[in-house]
Amino acid sequence: MTALKVENITKSFDGQTIIRHVSLTLKDGELVSLLGVSGGGKTTLFNIIAGLSQPDEGKIFLDGHDITGKPGQISYMLQKDLLLPYRTTLDNVALPLLIKGMPKAKARLQASEYFAQFGLEGTQKKYPSQLSGGMRQRAALLRTYLFSEKVALLDEPFSALDMLTKSAVHDWYLQVMETIHLSTLFVTHDIEEAILLSDRIYLLTGTPGSVTKEIRIEEPRPRKREFSLSERFLDYKRQILMHLEKAQG
Repeated sequence: MTALKVENITKSFDGQTIIRHVSLTLKDGELVSLLGVSGGGKTTLFNIIAGLSQPDEGKIFLDGHDITGKPGQISYMLQKDLLLPYRTTLDNVALPLLIKGMPKAKARLQASEYFAQFGLEGTQKKYPSQLSGGMRQRAALLRTYLFSEKVALLDEPFSALDMLTKSAVHDWYLQVMETIHLSTLFVTHDIEEAILLSDRIYLLTGTPGSVTKEIRIEEPRPRKREFSLSERFLDYKRQILMHLEKAQG
């Protein structure tokens, strides 16, 4: 079943078209990546999907319902975790529930129920400065999930992590996605990350940006470490690189 449908989105600023006729789908339980060069319009598209910006043309559908220009329907996590330094981890995570009008005690209780599942047990009373980079990202992802439990938009959420931490967080996030039945649309500039995580990859290229290729990663998840060293992995990488280079040239 299709969780999210982006239909024929076009957006311009100051007379310059940033994205044109962009369409894509996200099915229940999928992780789909949006990959392209910097300045290709990925963040513009995410702002429209999240309802933070109105498109010039096109529609956004969530479970078949038109949510175009309606914020608060889909959770959105930016590259930085944006945890508030003066709030504890629990109060940071509970923030979406408070914004929705839930009483503080109830919001804290509901948020705390997910801490073990998200690998955050024992951090409830700690402040962001006391957490590692990986733990901060877990807290930010839990906060994102509590904002909207159906679809998450992640804009390069792991780019600031070192290689080993990133690998561990990748494995953890895929497990959590499956456990809580979350669908994810994921922006990254990292080709290898996209191949390792995604069910499908959309390539957004050109000026203005448009979807010029869709690649399905046939390797079943969870993917073993050996996959990143395999000829199949390299074939996917070559295919993506050749398309991006052709689109730029």
